[in-house]
Amino acid sequence: MPAQYEVTAIGSDEIPRASDPAHQHLLDVYASEINKVASVWRGFDDGVIGYRPHPKSMTVADVFRHELLSGRRFFGEFLGLPEPDAASLVPSPLTVNASVVRLAELARARLPRLAREPQSWWEAAVPFFDVERTRIWVFWRRVLHSAHHRTQLTVYLRLLDRPVPAIYGPTADVTWTGADPTRTVDAARRH
Repeated sequence: MPAQYEVTAIGSDEIPRASDPAHQHLLDVYASEINKVASVWRGFDDGVIGYRPHPKSMTVADVFRHELLSGRRFFGEFLGLPEPDAASLVPSPLTVNASVVRLAELARARLPRLAREPQSWWEAAVPFFDVERTRIWVFWRRVLHSAHHRTQLTVYLRLLDRPVPAIYGPTADVTWTGADPTRTVDAARRH
C-alpha cells in the first residue's frame, strides 16, 4: 500500500502527461516529492516554526524559506523555466499553511512546463554553479535536495516528539495491516 497523506498537495489528476512518455516518471516523481515535503511540513505548527535542534542548525522556518527560494533557483537559473520574482516566493507572514500552499502553487506551475519539454531539452548541458550538467541531472539533483531537507525535518519532528508521517512505508507512528518493512535478513531475502 502506498503512503497515504492526510492532505495531498498535488493530486494525481493534476499531473500533466509528458509530451515524451519516457519522461512521465519525472513529473510523477516531482509531484510525489512535493506531496512528501508537504506532508512533513504539516507535521509542524506555527508555534514551533522557530525550532532548531542546535545553534548551528536552521530553524523550521529557515528550511521552508530555503526550499522555496532554492527551488526557484534550480528551476529558473539552472533549468531555464520561467519563475516568479524571488521576492514573491516566501509568504509573509511565513506560516506552515502558507508555506505548504506556496510550495504546491510553485510546483503546479512547473509541471506543465516540464511536461512539454522534449528529450533534447532534458539532455542539454546547462550551467550548474561552477560546472555543466544535463538538465535531467539537475532535475534529479533538485529532487534529492528536497529529499535531504525533508529528511532533516523528520528528525526535527522526532526531536519535538511529534509523529513522523509515512513517506515510503510505515513509521513508528504510522502503520497499517500488511505493512512489511525490511528490518530483518529474512525480509531482505524475499524476491
